[in-house]
Amino acid sequence: MTPSNDSWRVGDAELTSRFLLGTAGYPSPQVLADAIAASGTQIVTVGLKRQLSAAGDNGFIEIIRAALRTQGARLLPNTAGCTTAREAVQLAQMARELYGTPWVKLEVVGDEYTLQPDPLELVEAARQLARDGFTVFPYCTDDLVTCKRLLDAGCPLLMPWGAPIGSGQGLINPFALRTLRERLPDVVLIVDAGIGAPSHAAQALEMGYDAVLLNSAVSQSPDPVRMAGAFRQAIEAGRAAYRAGVMARQDFAVATTPVTGNPFLIGNAP
Repeated sequence: MTPSNDSWRVGDAELTSRFLLGTAGYPSPQVLADAIAASGTQIVTVGLKRQLSAAGDNGFIEIIRAALRTQGARLLPNTAGCTTAREAVQLAQMARELYGTPWVKLEVVGDEYTLQPDPLELVEAARQLARDGFTVFPYCTDDLVTCKRLLDAGCPLLMPWGAPIGSGQGLINPFALRTLRERLPDVVLIVDAGIGAPSHAAQALEMGYDAVLLNSAVSQSPDPVRMAGAFRQAIEAGRAAYRAGVMARQDFAVATTPVTGNPFLIGNAP
């Protein structure tokens, strides 16, 4: 478990788990429930459009509510599938009415192929939602200027992508992610999208990111429950490594054992 003295905050919520888990694409509601338990997550995301368009939820909502009760998890509705600020704002308002939470993961997609966020529509939607009292979790790219605009719009945190949604490529631009962490040292940063393996999540935490959000890497695994547990361990290890301090990289070899002018003699002297 993450140490209690290493908690982080979103608004008035104090959290110990740094693993945010999505809920789409699991083989069954029971597998989803078991994966949520194995992950130890305290934030579970759900797509409102998916729920509105589904003919029947097959116990999906009850699984989520059970997680909220048993793990103290919080629900984070998202606006996945929206392409304009107006559509995203309307969906967020519906989510607040249905789920009774001001939290919303804001997605406004500008390109259907890469699912890359539209920076102009995203900032506009964030500004309107923040003004309406929402706690906005914006899914964005790793562009520093766009991230600053989102903070100016009232977002309390940022969720830059590691790679396109569902691609499993990991952190394809670590330079940009490191730049965000260095330039925004006091902002909660969560890597969202593109993570495919526990090592990717550990890398993000080692960089100093506060948390990661993922879905497909767990739900599309042949064993989602075991994979959720693997991610939990990797995230905790990455955070522990960051707190301990990762050694500086060198461009040349550095001997680990000091060499002096007097060699050691092993065994009995003649």
